Amino acid sequence: MNYIGSKFTLSSFLEENIKQTIKENDSKNLSECIFCDLFTGTAAVSKIFKTQVKKIIANDKEYYSFVLAKNYIKNHKTIKRKNELIEILNNLEKVKSKISFNYSTCGNEKRQYFSESNAMKIDAIRSKIEEWKNEDFINEEEYFFLLTSLLESADKVANTASVYGAFLKHIKKSAQKELILKPAEFEINENKHEIIHDIFQEDANILIKKIKGDILYLDPPYNAREYGANYHLLNTIALYDNFIPKGKTGLREYEKSNWCKKDKVYKELENLIKNADFKFIFLSYNDEGLLSLNQIKEIFEKYGKYDLKSKTYKRFKADNNRLNKKDDTTEYLHILIK
Repeated sequence: MNYIGSKFTLSSFLEENIKQTIKENDSKNLSECIFCDLFTGTAAVSKIFKTQVKKIIANDKEYYSFVLAKNYIKNHKTIKRKNELIEILNNLEKVKSKISFNYSTCGNEKRQYFSESNAMKIDAIRSKIEEWKNEDFINEEEYFFLLTSLLESADKVANTASVYGAFLKHIKKSAQKELILKPAEFEINENKHEIIHDIFQEDANILIKKIKGDILYLDPPYNAREYGANYHLLNTIALYDNFIPKGKTGLREYEKSNWCKKDKVYKELENLIKNADFKFIFLSYNDEGLLSLNQIKEIFEKYGKYDLKSKTYKRFKADNNRLNKKDDTTEYLHILIK
């Protein structure tokens, strides 16, 4: 998925530095460690360590992220019926319902997030998944596998500039393609000892007081862009609840984050670090963030040994109308050994 702040392209940089830090500063093997990904997003970092550590704790306030983590991290055994279920869903008769009425030109608001055909297919698939769940035709593992498959497949044909803050006036080429439900394959580790990973959907600063482990990875929002607004439609497809979309873009209610507020983010980070019962803390934060390098260093040095790594890479682009903005950005990995 195209995702603001995605660490997919930085996965090697993060894995290398995290593993090197553990190796140089702890007698514990990585396989004995509990790894917490407190702002999971698309679960890109949790996926790296899923089969390398003793346990993953994954968390994100957004429900769509919770769904992705339940599939990619919690699921670890083969879903034997996956091809059968995917085939049935791909061949359903299309219906007009919540997504087509509210997020395509089928509805009065003409919100063109999807073509009419794809919106109706999303409705048909999402309704059937919920029906199967209520009838106990599918179990929890299958439910989140199918939901993740739908979220990612729908995202590929969305008529947006990568985020859902607004839709495009004309249906772009990729959005004209028919939605094909493809399986959201997760890494299998059924031959190992039984692993129970914990998946949460909580405020990070509240959850941090309830958990403990060895490695804490932090990838909070960097700036004023709210994930609840930018990815509201993924939450809507995942929840499939009854609500009244607001305004031209059809937003749903969402809780604004202190991590996106310049006057509150410093205190938010300091409280998190202070309450973290983890020996190793890694914070991803780029050079366009609300907090400066010195501010983060100031907080980290209060609680232990501090180090900093960096990497320059191509920045995320949500549109092509960005004048006088650089193409590269620098990702900083702040390291604290408490």
